[in-house]
Amino acid sequence: MIRPGKLSGRRQREVKPEGHEAVWAVVLAGGEGVRLRPLARRVCGDERPKQFCPLFGSRTLVRETLDRVGRLIPPERTVVVGMQGHARYQAGEFGEQPGSPGPYVLNQPDNRGTGAAVLLAALWIEAREPQATVVFFPSDHFIGEEEVFVTHVSEMVDFVDRQPEWTVLLGVQPSGPETEYGWIEPGQRLGWTGPSPVYGIRRFQEKPSKEVADALFTGGCLWNTFVFAARLAVVLAAGRECVPSLYERLIRLSAFWGSEHERWALHHAYALAPTVNFSEAILEACSLPLAVLEARGLTWCDLGTPERVVKTLVGVGVSAPWLAASTSGVA
Repeated sequence: MIRPGKLSGRRQREVKPEGHEAVWAVVLAGGEGVRLRPLARRVCGDERPKQFCPLFGSRTLVRETLDRVGRLIPPERTVVVGMQGHARYQAGEFGEQPGSPGPYVLNQPDNRGTGAAVLLAALWIEAREPQATVVFFPSDHFIGEEEVFVTHVSEMVDFVDRQPEWTVLLGVQPSGPETEYGWIEPGQRLGWTGPSPVYGIRRFQEKPSKEVADALFTGGCLWNTFVFAARLAVVLAAGRECVPSLYERLIRLSAFWGSEHERWALHHAYALAPTVNFSEAILEACSLPLAVLEARGLTWCDLGTPERVVKTLVGVGVSAPWLAASTSGVA
């Protein structure tokens, strides 16, 4: 198992992984965060994407994500998938720190959904380490108990090491019948990884009605965090099976990685590419085996709306300067 270190406030010291030299991290940081633009304007003075906002202190959400991921997987094996249009916000976030390398930033020319972002990163890593296991992380979520989180991610990697044909997602125990989240209905228990149970997935439910959300909540279903681990070959096989038109456009990039024509090839590949949601078009449709690890003792929130951000801040007792000034415009 990758052994996480002890907490030191919310800023974590780096912990090197043990026994998982072929594990990579992908941080998905290309979203626009349209619903949080009014809040971003209040916090930063402009309408930047939410992942570049310091909502819980001095660090932006993407920096918190990178610091969290860095406790398990070093920066030289971390890929940030961003957008070329966000370059002005990326400056200072992904640069190399003195004495240590920064993550590789793979910028997309256009937003073609999480499907393109995941497959693009997988193909880029495949060109460097074809046998790698990859863990994918959204960059705009709140994670409360970070030591618990990194332990569960380590358990996911262990599961994939033992069952390399499986993709394992991180599911959290819900605190209520949320209608704006994706849900996972667990199936038969497959076993344990460390102290955590792992289940097959019976089905997904994306943004259910109030009645369905009530049933999912009382029925023991889990919130889908969209944190998942898999072998590269499995991710690419799922993309090839479910979205062949997108996969065929992106796989042509393999001939251009690192060349003077890489940027041109990216623009060409994305120009007519379909927009694909990875969860709905690939995970929910693929024939490959899927599992969910039930993360216990973890406070998690998808910071998708201003109301949710304010509720999370109040719930964890954080008094941000912008929140103390006024919440009337965002709550």
